Amino acid sequence: MRPLTANENDRLFFWAHVREFAVPPPMIESATARRLVGDWAGACAAARVDVDLNLRAVGRAHGRLLAAQVRADLRQLAPDLLRWHFPRIAPDGLLRPGLTVSLARYPSTADGEVHLVARTPPSWADAGQRISLALWVPSRPRDGAGLHPHPRPDRRFRLDLHRHLWDVRRAGELGERSGSTIGDGVAAELSGFAVDRWPAEAALLLRAEGRVDGLVTVRLDSRRRLVLAPAGITVAPPRGRSRAWPVLPDAATRVLPDLELLRAGLIDVDRLHPLVASALVPDHRPAGASPSPDGPGHARLVDCRGATHRIGVVDGVLVPLDHDPDEIRREELLVAFGGPPLPCLRVIDDAHRRPESLVDVRARLDHGDTEGALATVERLLGPDVLLRSGALRDELEAAARGRVAHGLFRAGLAGSGPGPAARDTRRRDVRSHPRHAISR
Repeated sequence: MRPLTANENDRLFFWAHVREFAVPPPMIESATARRLVGDWAGACAAARVDVDLNLRAVGRAHGRLLAAQVRADLRQLAPDLLRWHFPRIAPDGLLRPGLTVSLARYPSTADGEVHLVARTPPSWADAGQRISLALWVPSRPRDGAGLHPHPRPDRRFRLDLHRHLWDVRRAGELGERSGSTIGDGVAAELSGFAVDRWPAEAALLLRAEGRVDGLVTVRLDSRRRLVLAPAGITVAPPRGRSRAWPVLPDAATRVLPDLELLRAGLIDVDRLHPLVASALVPDHRPAGASPSPDGPGHARLVDCRGATHRIGVVDGVLVPLDHDPDEIRREELLVAFGGPPLPCLRVIDDAHRRPESLVDVRARLDHGDTEGALATVERLLGPDVLLRSGALRDELEAAARGRVAHGLFRAGLAGSGPGPAARDTRRRDVRSHPRHAISR
């Protein structure tokens, strides 16, 4: 196998981080259970997807036939799978903010065409990492968009030609359309791109745009473009000419990250989304869940003044297990007067203020997995713990403030606060770390 470049390594570790934290297994299980019993709205709620459309209102505005088509697609929507494949940004792998993605297009006698779209809020309001579903009508582009900065579907990020990334009826197509690494004869700078799939995907795109043939722009990165022509790949013409050509969707440009992670040995099949795993490795049988080493009753060992002691959760609180209450009270009194803390008490205090799992807790909060973050804290400190001041408490408080900012955005009240109402104009480094900006 060809050795990976530094950029490829960074990309793979980026996606490994996303797959670990962005779509937790409990979300997948809950959303799947609701979907399988026909509760598509419950599945969306479980996957933190807000539904900003009413099917009865859709029927009145666009006719029964279109409403029936939308309803059929919503019943087959796997919102957790949509979240799994949704476009993301570096460095933390968060959902690409302020984005509108077309999932499906429906012909309408009154409006010409109607899109089912998925949207993400701007970065200053993205706490919780929620996605919303809505209908978008080209003739009325801002209807129902509220304060969203970009209500029009993005040309580059579109999934209406890639239903296998969200529609369970088409999920089995993933294996065929996931792309593959290219041979050594192609330029090294194109490694990781699904070049073998480009002609077929370009043909699908041209047909969707009502064209028999033509040129298609392929975006490699922020600076490089190629033009895909029937005769092959050519260098892009002068700037400005390519705006009139269709853009190959981002989902068709690169090899599927999950396929690259599997080939590099950075992820196990059992850690993939079940629909992804069954498409990429059809013969795989999922393994049973392994017990967590940090489950209830798990004790941690501490070197305490020449002896090995234990600390663990008792009655919902992390406590030292090998010191009697009178000794603990004396030691706490000594600390209050400036004495050195007992090692067992020092480890417990560090667990409150700067736990070893703080990186994981922060990652879960960044990706909106509040339940997972709190579960990690409860396993560490106990469900009835009263948090002390420190980095852990600061992270939880910042996450709570971020959820308030998102609520204001959803309610259309953000324009009266510190967040921009229509356009995110902050520096790129601040936009990529919205948690820090909100806490200021």
